[in-house]
Amino acid sequence: MSTSTDHHEEEDVPAGDDEDTGAQVAPIVRLEEVAVSTGEEEEEVILDLKAKLYRFDKDGNQWKERGAGSVKFLKHKVTGKVRLLMRQSKILKICANHRILPNMTVQEHAGNEKSCVWHARDYADGELKDELFCIRFASIENCKKFIETFQEIAESLKKEENEEVTAAAELLVKLSVDLKSDAEKKDAEKKDEEKSEDKTKEQESAPEKESKGDSEKEVKESGSSA
Repeated sequence: MSTSTDHHEEEDVPAGDDEDTGAQVAPIVRLEEVAVSTGEEEEEVILDLKAKLYRFDKDGNQWKERGAGSVKFLKHKVTGKVRLLMRQSKILKICANHRILPNMTVQEHAGNEKSCVWHARDYADGELKDELFCIRFASIENCKKFIETFQEIAESLKKEENEEVTAAAELLVKLSVDLKSDAEKKDAEKKDEEKSEDKTKEQESAPEKESKGDSEKEVKESGSSA
């Protein structure tokens, strides 16, 4: 009797939570992998530093924080153009996004060796705006690295620009010389053609003169014989 009761109780014991029932549940929604483009795939990083960025508000006549995060100098692998890009930490919102141009300058912010300022035509908000930026680093060393890299890039671009201007000027001189040579060559060819035409005319008129001379001679001879 006791054996029957024990067996019945064992049958009524529910399965434990950790027991593998062998059931397979298919996911309701299948998520596909999506490639996210940052726009930086074709660029190489020249410098990458942590900093806090400010922009000068002309209306309020004060500095306003733009965001804290990573500031980079990025060089395009094909065109060679360099831009400054800064994104806020975590949310990756763009704080600054503008090209470095040959005429741009950067300088230490008065009274703060960890900060520097510069002007730029920025595109962070989706449209070009004239901005005065101030960026602050955690150390003087990082600030110096930023300034030195900024200046080196601008000077390098200025050098390339000067070389392009010089090359263009030399090309113009060469083209003008070639054009002058072509004009002189055409003039010489034209003169040669004119000389050739004159010579041909002389040759064509020579038989006529000889024929006329013979006719006059015959007339004189006939007159004298008469």
